[in-house]
Amino acid sequence: MRFITGCAALAIFFSTPLLANPLIDQLIGATNQFLEQEVQEHIARNGQPARYEIKLNRLDARLRLPICPEDKLSAELESPNIPVGRVTVRLTCNSSSPWRLFVPGQVSLYEQVVVSARPLARNTILNADDLTLQERDTGLLRDKYLVDPQQAIGMRLTRPVSPDSIITFAVIEQNEIVRRGDKVVIRASNGNVSVVMPGEAMESGALGAQIKVRNTRSNREITARVSGAGQVRVEM
Repeated sequence: MRFITGCAALAIFFSTPLLANPLIDQLIGATNQFLEQEVQEHIARNGQPARYEIKLNRLDARLRLPICPEDKLSAELESPNIPVGRVTVRLTCNSSSPWRLFVPGQVSLYEQVVVSARPLARNTILNADDLTLQERDTGLLRDKYLVDPQQAIGMRLTRPVSPDSIITFAVIEQNEIVRRGDKVVIRASNGNVSVVMPGEAMESGALGAQIKVRNTRSNREITARVSGAGQVRVEM
């Protein structure tokens, strides 16, 4: 819960012009101040540069509530749990004439996100030339998006995408450079001794992943780390 002090409205976008109504002015000012603080703290926590716009829904000028003393007025985010997208702020007046009011609005949060630089086919292994950054309203995105092209480079697309499409974790996967059934070279070392053995991958895996492999000489199954195409490594 955040108590509101000094409810002067800052720069904000409204769906209708402001009315000369002290109650409406207080409600708008309190909601605006609360959301400004919440969004700024949210941006600071994320550590990702962003700009934002706040738009409140129309408030009924026929509301008949007493003006609340500033030290008795508090605000909380009713929904969702972060101040982005469609939001509802609960204003509570804890005075001798208490009341509670819900104010809906929209918070647009504009961030630089990873998008496709050109049409890309399914199973494309992404490289730097395939990707670029564009500003988008992330409050409208359902899937988890990427903010750094390095997060996607080397990954495989699971579906085709058109130019300027947002690359999310829902459309990429690790590029499995070793597939189940592949013949692999098992390298085992302890710093002083290195042994090379033939093997077969019992699981698929991307670079750095741990998978089960079978030593085809001893028929023993072991866990190894994928170190390259057709290459796995174990520590002795």
